[in-house]
Amino acid sequence: MTTRPDGCEEQELRTLFLFEKLTSDQLAQLCRDGRAQWFDPGPVYREGDPAESFYVLFQGAVVLSRRVGGQEVDVTRTSAPGVYAGAFQAYLGDQVPQVYNNSLRAAERSRFFVLPAEAFARMMHEWFPMAVHLLEGLFFGFKSTQEAIGQRERLLALGSVTAGLTHELNNPAAAAMRATSALRERIARMRREYGALAAAPHRDEDLARLSELQDTTVGRIGQAPPPGPLQAADLEDEADDWLAEHEAADGRQLAPVLVQAGLGTDWLDDIAAAVPGHLLGSALNWLGCTVEAELLLGEIEDATHRIAALVGAAKQYSQLDRAPYRNADVHELLDSTLLLLAAKLGPGITVVRDYDRTLPAVPGYPAELNQVWTNLIDNAAWAMHRSAAGGGTLTVRTARDGDRVLVEFRDTGPGVPADVRSRVFDPFFTTKPVGEGTGLGLDISWRIIVNRHGGDLRLTSAPGDTRFQVRLPIDPAPPDTPQESP
Repeated sequence: MTTRPDGCEEQELRTLFLFEKLTSDQLAQLCRDGRAQWFDPGPVYREGDPAESFYVLFQGAVVLSRRVGGQEVDVTRTSAPGVYAGAFQAYLGDQVPQVYNNSLRAAERSRFFVLPAEAFARMMHEWFPMAVHLLEGLFFGFKSTQEAIGQRERLLALGSVTAGLTHELNNPAAAAMRATSALRERIARMRREYGALAAAPHRDEDLARLSELQDTTVGRIGQAPPPGPLQAADLEDEADDWLAEHEAADGRQLAPVLVQAGLGTDWLDDIAAAVPGHLLGSALNWLGCTVEAELLLGEIEDATHRIAALVGAAKQYSQLDRAPYRNADVHELLDSTLLLLAAKLGPGITVVRDYDRTLPAVPGYPAELNQVWTNLIDNAAWAMHRSAAGGGTLTVRTARDGDRVLVEFRDTGPGVPADVRSRVFDPFFTTKPVGEGTGLGLDISWRIIVNRHGGDLRLTSAPGDTRFQVRLPIDPAPPDTPQESP
């Protein structure tokens, strides 16, 4: 409830720091255009309503709040005379939407000086024309710079992912190419060895038996668990000795292939028992080529599966084929981002996944959440790579925290200095050297989490234990009204 306005005293206005340097004529003009007014405890104005007035506190206590995810979040509580709020951008006119960008409520019965927005704008232009030009330049210059560097920050995040994806794709692609080239040579050898077998004197049932042995051999490949290095060396020596004893084949070439395929002297004994002695050498050469070809096919299959997994991760990361707003599994998003950033993390950083797999899906904008994960992981990697150890451990933890999902990124880097922790989410603030950071990564992340998802982003830091904690509501208000984009 609002009470009636009371009188406006010029001398009382002069006690407020905003007006203390004004002339008597200017103070008189303020009193003519504005008014002093009491407000009972409760709302003075609400965020999003047309910005009609400029408010300066005479006495009382007020609370400024912002709407985040459908909830009111208190930003400031003060009783300091002279604090102002409301239509303080009225001097920009219709260049920007003139709505209140926060909510103001009186925490107790409070008295304000209330100036209509039109009067505030007119006085600014008439009394401080140079100041208006400077403020306009600062306002629009800041917005343009923030948008431009924000776009660069998004491109840098995409560049990190693209570089990682290129690096990760190159390895399996090169492996597949090498295996394909070797496979072509093995198949040619297999044809030659089979031609030698077919030209040798034998019975037709011998060739049929060789075909059966080939099928049996292919079925046995990879059945045994892979041996350790020492055990593999012993098995190779056993196979080499067997082949030398039977004068059957070049053991130094064939023995490692057999051990890799999980075929030992028991398999060699089976072949020797099934093949006439005069065919044993040729049969082993032919079957050896078969084994090598199967191993190479396995390498190609593994490489193509790896490529498919990377492409799937890139698809998951970009969310190009998904609805912008949907229920998302945070673990799928985290895993796709970690996979694509594996090259940036490098061998010096160990990644630990401490996931609560019972967590429900979270409604939100998955592509934007992936951008947050990228920024936080990239910052953690940068800090650890530049630590004295040159690496460390990145722990990604998920858990339920009341009605929210917690996603925590913990690194063992040197930590964020205490004197700058309160500024890390400010636009353009960075602790990285010039040219290595834009200072918008955490600002963008904060706006994505807080403004877009109604969540919370916090930092705690000590040497060897820095944690960025993201909390996302499990059941947020639906995005039925336009929201600030990152």
